[in-house]
Amino acid sequence: MTRTEEFLTVLDEEMLQYFREIVDELTGRFGMSRAEAVARVNAAYEGVDIEPYPDLMCHEEPDYWAYRLYFLPKDGRDPHSGVVENLSEWETRPAPPKNSHVWTLAE
Repeated sequence: MTRTEEFLTVLDEEMLQYFREIVDELTGRFGMSRAEAVARVNAAYEGVDIEPYPDLMCHEEPDYWAYRLYFLPKDGRDPHSGVVENLSEWETRPAPPKNSHVWTLAE
């Protein structure tokens, strides 16, 4: 298990791949830069004890976590693909501040 320059948590190789899939979902679905997507993941998971693959979070697909990182909850619910059709009803989370240490990749 290692910490990469990209993510601010210790991950084994398979969880590193899983986190990169979450980033791919954020960039592909929501059009953000890879740097912003990694910053959102880092803001959420820095310091979290992630078990080797398959960590408990792996019971959900990466897109589930991407939606949670991009949208704010509403009425105690989080949107995710296949459940919410009209995403315009959901408020987006602000990106972490640009001067934050969670931005580990250049824009």
